Amino acid sequence: MASASARKRVATRHRFRAIEALPWALAIAAFLLFPDYAFLGTQVLILILFALSLDLILGYAGIVTLGHAAYFGLGAYVTGMLSARLGWHEPITGLLAAGLVAAVAGWLSGMILLRYHGLALLMLTLALGLMLLQMANALAPWTGGFDGLYGISPAPLFGVFENDLYGHTYYWYGLAVLFLAFLVCRRLVHSPFGLSLKGLRENERRMGAIGCDVLERKVLIFTVAAALAGLAGGLFAEANAFVTLDVFSFRRSGTVLIVLILGGPGRLYGAFVGGTVYYLLADQLAKASPEFWQFGVGLVLVLVVLFWRGGLLGLADLALARRRRAGG
Repeated sequence: MASASARKRVATRHRFRAIEALPWALAIAAFLLFPDYAFLGTQVLILILFALSLDLILGYAGIVTLGHAAYFGLGAYVTGMLSARLGWHEPITGLLAAGLVAAVAGWLSGMILLRYHGLALLMLTLALGLMLLQMANALAPWTGGFDGLYGISPAPLFGVFENDLYGHTYYWYGLAVLFLAFLVCRRLVHSPFGLSLKGLRENERRMGAIGCDVLERKVLIFTVAAALAGLAGGLFAEANAFVTLDVFSFRRSGTVLIVLILGGPGRLYGAFVGGTVYYLLADQLAKASPEFWQFGVGLVLVLVVLFWRGGLLGLADLALARRRRAGG
């Protein structure tokens, strides 16, 4: 009886709940209420997609990295160079090319980097991002080097929808890309493979002892995460029509890590909460103090780490649990 109940829970755990429609409803409502801020909204969607890719390896597989921006930057430059240097302006195939190149890079680097752990892995991932940054700077005829890559001009989506001044088209485009990527991630983490990733996060040695091919699973999820980061980078290049060396920077890797910690790693929707809160918080603090807004962001991050280990979603769960106990 117990085994039948367990099998039923496993078979139904991937089903959508009504509450999961809330983020998408809020995204649609935000556009309808504030259409003039569609460009800012697109940047939030790109950050959420980037954080979602990091959540797969950090929140679920327990792989800590300081160089995830390497794959974001690869995707951005692939899409940008296809348009600005090779004259390929079709946005969807340009975005797919970004994801493909980033996936290949993630697989190749994962086969090497993921054989290491702890501080060695942190330093190697950080070094990878810095190496790609310097490579992009050295290949200035293609990448624009320190001056950046300009002249990116994506064609209208499906030959009809042009990118208008306020970025309305790319808001919906970005939301569609994020939704499809989320469906893939959600299906993945609720599969038996996703359960094995949680096992790796909790005790990698024990997973190896029971016959799990640890390196193979880590490389596979690393490849998927790199592909999603590449999609985020490609979308960034198309929406902004320029790419600079900053896409490879440690600051970008650090920002997406902050976003995930704020929202709550290992939750998928933590990327949504963290990305939105980070942008709103940074915007308001920058208005109040343009010079010291990062101090405010850092203070909030410290409070979250010290008191709410599960991030803002973990805090919400705690509040709901207390409310249920009080009601009961």
